[in-house]
Amino acid sequence: MATGVLPAPVSGVKVPDSKLGFGKSMNLVRICDVRSLRSARRRVSVIRNSNQGSDLAELQPASEGSPLLVPRQKYCESLHKTVRRKTRTVMVGNVALGSEHPLRIQTMTTSDTKDVAGTVDEVMRIADRGADIVRITVQGKKEADACFDIKDKLVQLNYNIPLVADIHFAPAVALRVAECFDKIRVNPGNFADRRAQFETIEYTEDEYQKELQHIEQVFTPLVEKCKKYGRAMRIGTNHGSLSDRIMSYYGDSPRGMVESAFEFARICRKLDYHNFVFSMKASNPVIMVQAYRLLVAEMYVHGWDYPLHLGVTEAGEGEDGRMKSAIGIGTLLQDGLGDTIRVSLTEPPEEEIDPCRRLANLGTKAAELQQGVAPFEEKHRHYFDFQRRTGDLPVQKEGEEVDYRNVLHRDGSVLMSISLDQLKAPELLYRSLATKLVVGMPFKDLATVDSILLRELPPVDDQVARLALKRLIDVSMGVIAPLSEQLTKPLPNAMVLVNLKELSGGAYKLLPEGTRLVVSLRGDEPYEELEILKNIDATMILHDVPFTEEKVSRVHAARRLFEFLSENSVNFPVIHHINFPTGIHRDELVIHAGTYAGALLVDGLGDGVMLEAPDQDFEFLRNTSFNLLQGCRMRNTKTEYVSCPSCGRTLFDLQEISAEIREKTSHLPGVSIAIMGCIVNGPGEMADADFGYVGGSPGKIDLYVGKTVVKRGIAMTEATDALIGLIKEHGRWVDPPVADEFHFVFHHRLLGFRFFFSLATVFVVVTLLELEEADIYVTQHIETLLESVTSVKRLTLRQLYNTIDESKYRAGIVFNQLEQSDDERYEEYEPDYWKNIRRSVPKSLKSSLVTLEFAGYKARPEERDFLSFIFKNARRLKTSSISH
Repeated sequence: MATGVLPAPVSGVKVPDSKLGFGKSMNLVRICDVRSLRSARRRVSVIRNSNQGSDLAELQPASEGSPLLVPRQKYCESLHKTVRRKTRTVMVGNVALGSEHPLRIQTMTTSDTKDVAGTVDEVMRIADRGADIVRITVQGKKEADACFDIKDKLVQLNYNIPLVADIHFAPAVALRVAECFDKIRVNPGNFADRRAQFETIEYTEDEYQKELQHIEQVFTPLVEKCKKYGRAMRIGTNHGSLSDRIMSYYGDSPRGMVESAFEFARICRKLDYHNFVFSMKASNPVIMVQAYRLLVAEMYVHGWDYPLHLGVTEAGEGEDGRMKSAIGIGTLLQDGLGDTIRVSLTEPPEEEIDPCRRLANLGTKAAELQQGVAPFEEKHRHYFDFQRRTGDLPVQKEGEEVDYRNVLHRDGSVLMSISLDQLKAPELLYRSLATKLVVGMPFKDLATVDSILLRELPPVDDQVARLALKRLIDVSMGVIAPLSEQLTKPLPNAMVLVNLKELSGGAYKLLPEGTRLVVSLRGDEPYEELEILKNIDATMILHDVPFTEEKVSRVHAARRLFEFLSENSVNFPVIHHINFPTGIHRDELVIHAGTYAGALLVDGLGDGVMLEAPDQDFEFLRNTSFNLLQGCRMRNTKTEYVSCPSCGRTLFDLQEISAEIREKTSHLPGVSIAIMGCIVNGPGEMADADFGYVGGSPGKIDLYVGKTVVKRGIAMTEATDALIGLIKEHGRWVDPPVADEFHFVFHHRLLGFRFFFSLATVFVVVTLLELEEADIYVTQHIETLLESVTSVKRLTLRQLYNTIDESKYRAGIVFNQLEQSDDERYEEYEPDYWKNIRRSVPKSLKSSLVTLEFAGYKARPEERDFLSFIFKNARRLKTSSISH
C-alpha cells in the first residue's frame, strides 16, 4: 500500500477503483491506497485532481530513502521556459486582468483621502504617467464618503482609470466604498480577525470552525455587494499581518499566508463569486517568492485559475527598493506568473511607474518569446523553501605561494572587471574596490570586492600595474585573466579564465601545473560538452549567457547547469556573470540584475555575482552587486531597511524621516530597521526588522524591538535620537567612521613628527624581525597600532609611504593574514617575555606613545612597553626611514 500526503486544502481527491482514507493532522491530509505507477526512473504515485483540469500531482520520497511520499507540486506552466500561466479574466472597471491581457501596472496614492482635490490631482498625475489602476486607502467613514467625490471629479475630468479601495479592519467601510470604487482590497489577516497579538492559541476543532464561521458571517455581505455592483476584489495576504489563529495553526510561514487567503477564497467560491485576484506580499523577497509559488501550486491542485497581483511590500527607496522588487517580482515573471504588478517605493507614487513598466516589459518579452532551454529533468531545486547549494570554497594547496582561500566569500561573492587604465592609479583602484588602506596599502574589508577580472594583462615591463596586482593577490583578492593573456604575458599567481572549448582542446595544459582555473560557460551546452567538468579542478564557474540572446533564458540555462552539477556531484562555486551593453539605463541594469541573478539566488542557486557595464560608474556596479546579495538574504554589508511606501494613513513625512534615519544609521551592517508610516498591518509587518520606528498618532512615534512596542508617544523631534538610543541599549550600535579623525594631529608639528616616527620605526623593526613565526605576537600588536590610524589624511600618509621600502609591504601581508585568522599562539608566551623587554626600555621613550593615545588609541601596559622597545632599537639604525 502506497501512502502519500497532500496539503490540507486539497478536496475531493479521487483514484479510480480505490478507496481513500483521509485523516487530517495539522496541515496535511493522509492518503492511503493510492495507485502506484512507474515512471521512466522511479516508482511514483499519481493522484488525479477531481476539479476541472487534468493536472497530476506526482508523489516522491520526502527525503532519500524515506517511506513518506510528498507531492512534487507544479507551480508554473513550464520548468524549462517562460510560459505565462493561464488564468481567467477579472474585470477591474474597464481594465481586464489575466493571461489574455497585458501585464497591468498600478500604484497607490499617498495623500490624505479626505483631501479630495489633493487625491484627485495625485490620481491624474499617476494616470498621466501610464498607470492602469490606482489604489487609495479608505480607513473610515469620512474617507469612504470622500471616495464618491473623488470618483465623480475624476469622471468629470475624463479620467476613467479604475480605483481600488484599500481596506483594513473596516468591513462596514468596505461595504460603503464598494458602491463607487471598482475594486476592493481586503487583508485576510485583519478584515474579520482582531489585530494579531502574536499569541499562540490552542484551538479545538469546534473552536476553529467557529472562527471560520465568524469570518464567513463578516465577509459574505461584501462578496454579495461586489457581485451586485460588478466590483472586483483582491484577497491580499501580507506576511506581517497574519492573524493569531493562522499563526497558531500554520506558523508565520508561506503556508499560513496561502491558507489565510484560501479561507476567504472558499467563501467567494461558495457564493459563486469569481471576479477576484490573489496577492502574497512580504518585505523579504525570498518569503514572497515562496508564498506565491505555494499559492499557485495549491491552485493547480484545486483547478483554480485566478490572476495574481505581484509585489514586494515595504521595499524601500532608491536602488534598494528597485532591487528588492526586481528580485521578487522578476523571479515570478520568469516563471510565467503574474498579471498585475506594483513596485512599492518610499517615493512619490508616480515614480513607481517606470520600474513597474521595466519589469512588465522584461516579463512580457520572456513570455512572448517563451525564452528557455531544451527540456530537462529538474530534481534538486527547492521551489517552496530556501536551501542553498553552496559550492566548495577554495582550499589552500601544498606549494602555493599565495592564499587563495578568500578569493570567494562564504556568504556570497562580488567580482568586478577592471581595465588597464584603472591600474595606472593603484591607490584609486584600491579605493574603488572598497579595500581599507593602511599607509596606502590595500587590505580586504567587510564590503571589499572578492576577485577581479582583467580581460587584458599589463605588459610585463609595466612595473606599477604589476605591483598593484601583486599587492591585491597577496591579500587574497583573486585576479582572473584569460588563457591567451596568461600564456603571452604571464602574471604570477593569477587564476586563468577558460571556456569549454579550451578545456576540451587541452589548451589549458600549456599553463604551469597547479594553475587555478575559472571556467566560463552558458549552461545550455550539450551534456557531452559539460562532462569535462567532472574531470577538472576549477576554482569557480562563471555562468554567462550573452545579454543580447533572444531565445535562451539566462535563468533556465542556469537552472539546467545547476541540475547537471548536482546530479554529478560537481560542487564548484558558480558566479552569475552579466555583461550589460553600452548605454543601458541604471534602473534597467538594476531590474535585469535583480531578475536574472535574483531569480537564481532566491532558490539558493549561486555563490556570487559579477556585473559588467562599460559606461557605468564602477562604484555603482559594486554597490549594486552587494545590494543584490543582501536583497537575496545572503551577504549583509550594510543596514537593512524595511520602509513602507506611504499612503493616506501615514502620520508623518515618510520620505524626509526615512532619509534622516538612513543618514544616521546606514553604517550598521547586520541591523534591520523598519520605518512605518502607521501600524495598520500590525507589528508583524516588521517581521524582518530588529527595530521599528512607527507612526503612533499625529506627531508621535512608537518604537519597537522586533514585534514588541517598547516606547510610545515619543515626540517626532526626539524620535530619531531615541531610536539610536534604543539600538545602543541592545548593544547593536557602533560609532560611524570619521574620515578626518586624525587630521588635527598633523597640524601640530611636534605631535605630527612623533606620529610619523612611530609608524616608520614600526616598519624598520619588522624588517629586522624578518617576520618569523616566533614574532606573531609582535606583529599582532603592530597591526593594532596601524589599525588606529586608518582614518589619517591620505596625502600625509602618502609622504610616509614613499620613504619606506618593500619590506613594509611584506609586513602588511602578515598583519592582514593575522587579522583574518583566529591565531591565538601568542597565548603560549610566558610572562617573562614582556619582563625581559621592559628591562631594556628607556622610560624617556614611553612618552612617544602619547601621540597615539591622543588620537584615540588605548594601549595596554605591555603595548606601551613594546612601542618603547621598538623606539630604542630603531634609534640605533641609520636608515632613510628614520632620517626622514
